[in-house]
Amino acid sequence: MILQENQQKRHDARRHARVIKFVRIYQHCSLFYFSSGVLGDSLTVLRSPQYVTFRDGQWPISGEKIPDLVALTMGFSIHEDLDWPGLAAGWLFQRPRANALIVVRGLDSLDFPKNISCYPLENPVPFTLDSVANTVHTLFADSTPVVLQLAPSEERLYMMGMANTVFEDLPVTLQQIRGRLSQDGSVLTSLPLVSLSRNNEADLLFLSEVQVLYDISALLQKHKHLAKDPAPDLYSLELAGLEEIVRRYGTDSPQFTDATRILTSALQKFADDVANVYANNAVVEVVTVKTFEAPLTRKSRSILESKQISNPGSPYNLAYKYDYDYAVVFNIVLWLMIVLALSVIVISYNLWNMDPGYDSIIYRMTNQKIRMD
Repeated sequence: MILQENQQKRHDARRHARVIKFVRIYQHCSLFYFSSGVLGDSLTVLRSPQYVTFRDGQWPISGEKIPDLVALTMGFSIHEDLDWPGLAAGWLFQRPRANALIVVRGLDSLDFPKNISCYPLENPVPFTLDSVANTVHTLFADSTPVVLQLAPSEERLYMMGMANTVFEDLPVTLQQIRGRLSQDGSVLTSLPLVSLSRNNEADLLFLSEVQVLYDISALLQKHKHLAKDPAPDLYSLELAGLEEIVRRYGTDSPQFTDATRILTSALQKFADDVANVYANNAVVEVVTVKTFEAPLTRKSRSILESKQISNPGSPYNLAYKYDYDYAVVFNIVLWLMIVLALSVIVISYNLWNMDPGYDSIIYRMTNQKIRMD
């Protein structure tokens, strides 16, 4: 009896040890799951045409691949293949007329409707759409595309093409936006601020960015002829006002709740206005990032600048060892040399074994003339 009780105790101790081990493994896996960004930063597609298909799924995409994704949605080629199953192959003969990307800093995700495509964002490094803007300028140099890149909180602005005409009255500096907030029809009078204050700097910065969204929508509604231009348009906005709200009040504050509600409504209205102007031929994405892993440094540049450094990592302006077209050029040169070499061998062999009296018309005519003489 005592032996059976000891065996039962040892069995219970081993089972208890296995349970504790399983709980520790589960906690470790759960910690890895949440720290891997699966439920963190996100990419949300608010609007897209029928011929640009985003598949339903939770496939993560790296932050540095966002410019390549925007380029593919606009029908442009990229240097490296995007190994991401979220975007399906689109129609070859039709491309979107515009792409609008809004980056929201300060939170993981926004409360958008459940019927839209949303994907986890991993490795949230800073990025810009300069490469896409350069492609638009190169391919549509004879047209007048609209390229607008704006970050109101940092007073960072770049415009190209028709954007200089359409958005010439758009307030871009913080001082100009503050002046716009004091005018009639601003968001201070049209939106329910509730806990937000017009006398606080963090609140004013957030409301200034919301005002920029509303002003861009109004200018697009005023210039609907943009959709008739053959060149695609590109819009890139970076909003950091919500990050200031979080830094000042925290995520559990009523100010954060009201700001999130206002921003979600403003982004949905912006997406509807863009889709309306371009007749549902526009893609609108929202990237929500709680914080970037590295600060974004951007140098001023001009697309018409003639001096370009081929290899920025070399102080001597040396070219790259390999170009992206290296494999193509190598195969062209290789097979052309092989074909020419085989041609020379075949021609030389035939000439060497040729009978001048029978195969050459020159010698044949000469032989007949000699016989006649």
